[in-house]
Amino acid sequence: MKISLNDKNMLAKTIGSKHGLTDEDLASIKPEIPRVLDEVEALRAGGQETFFDLPYQQDEARRIKRAANAIAKQCDNFVVLGIGGSALGTTAVHAALRHPFWNLLAKKQRHGRPRLFVLDNVDPDWLAAFKDTVNLKRTVFNVVTKSGSTSETMAQFLHFRDALGPKYAKNIIVTTDPHEGLLRELVNKMPPAKQYESFEVPPGVGGRFSVMSAVGLLPLAVVGVNIERFLAGARAMDAACRKPTLDENPALRCATLLYLAHTRKGKGLTVMMPYSQRLREIADWFRQLLAESLGKKLNRAGDTVHVGLTPIKALGVTDQHSQVQLYAEGPFDKVIIFVRAKEFDKKLPIPKGRPPIQGLEYLGGKTFNRLIDVEERATEVALAKAHRPSYTITLPKVTPETVGELLHMLEMQTVMISALYKINAFDQPGVEEAKDFTYGLMGRAGYEHKAAEFKKLVGK
Repeated sequence: MKISLNDKNMLAKTIGSKHGLTDEDLASIKPEIPRVLDEVEALRAGGQETFFDLPYQQDEARRIKRAANAIAKQCDNFVVLGIGGSALGTTAVHAALRHPFWNLLAKKQRHGRPRLFVLDNVDPDWLAAFKDTVNLKRTVFNVVTKSGSTSETMAQFLHFRDALGPKYAKNIIVTTDPHEGLLRELVNKMPPAKQYESFEVPPGVGGRFSVMSAVGLLPLAVVGVNIERFLAGARAMDAACRKPTLDENPALRCATLLYLAHTRKGKGLTVMMPYSQRLREIADWFRQLLAESLGKKLNRAGDTVHVGLTPIKALGVTDQHSQVQLYAEGPFDKVIIFVRAKEFDKKLPIPKGRPPIQGLEYLGGKTFNRLIDVEERATEVALAKAHRPSYTITLPKVTPETVGELLHMLEMQTVMISALYKINAFDQPGVEEAKDFTYGLMGRAGYEHKAAEFKKLVGK
């Protein structure tokens, strides 16, 4: 395991006992630890939540890589049609591991790899503008929906299939459930010569836990991300996440800190603030992971609990100038998770003025590397001085291995927090109501009652 955790600013000895966790707080949770770990292992052994297995699917990763290399040769643009968990992981890892201006590079600079677009909304102006931007004949569309019936994704599928014309099949790839759902049924009914190439979302893997399946691995491999190293990092973290103590198990440690900060100190808002532009979209991915997994009305016993942590996305240093004022002087209801890279790929100097500019001498001769590091550490200390809890995750460098470690740790800690809350991390009943209303209002058969209910509720 390469990444490290520093949680001293969560503790009473640093920020005081009113807002920081005491030795007694940490000791009080220890009797719960065996139950939490047993619950996670039971989920793993039961095979119903198979995201645990994804880092170990090395043969599948090699198959995806071979297919991705062939796909990359046939197109200039690779487009993911998906939403939520079918999109956010791909966006996050692509931003972390490819050039930040990937789509603006010449194809030679991309080593022959296509541009990547993730169309995760149904805004008509945005979709029409995309069509104005690319040659559709040189574009491959990856339709990603586990259920095969996601309204937004299937609407996009219908639109772009029509726009491609009669020979659309060679420009469409499907990632969906291996056996069930409208999209899988559609693929199976097509004659072999015209059938879409297809990949599988394992049945026990929900969208927000799917980045290490074909959902994320295929588009990432198409643009040249080393998915084998990415999975190797996740495997290394998985071993650490099975250790039995808070000191050895980083996911368990983070889960416990967030749970105690919420239930003992009233810190129900969780801010992820990477100090790396490349890690910015991981905070976006983390928002869905935390929000959908932990925001629940009922616990496993069926009791009404209305629990959850509210995730917030920030970016260092950008949001020092937009959000940190609130974090430092606003309500005492937040935990800040800093994510930093110890080393950047490039070393960028700050030149001395010629002649030197009075008042800027302190910058000249330094580097941007030092500036972003100092700003992160200064913000940590300033918030701690204001009795605001935080902890810091440090990646030695942003690489496929460390990104794989980070994402798997965040997935595991989320499952462990859910065990502490005694809720189900893998369902999302609160999302289904709006989906069903949408089906009814759009005229889907079998949902007429939802259209009628909607009209009754709004009085029309």
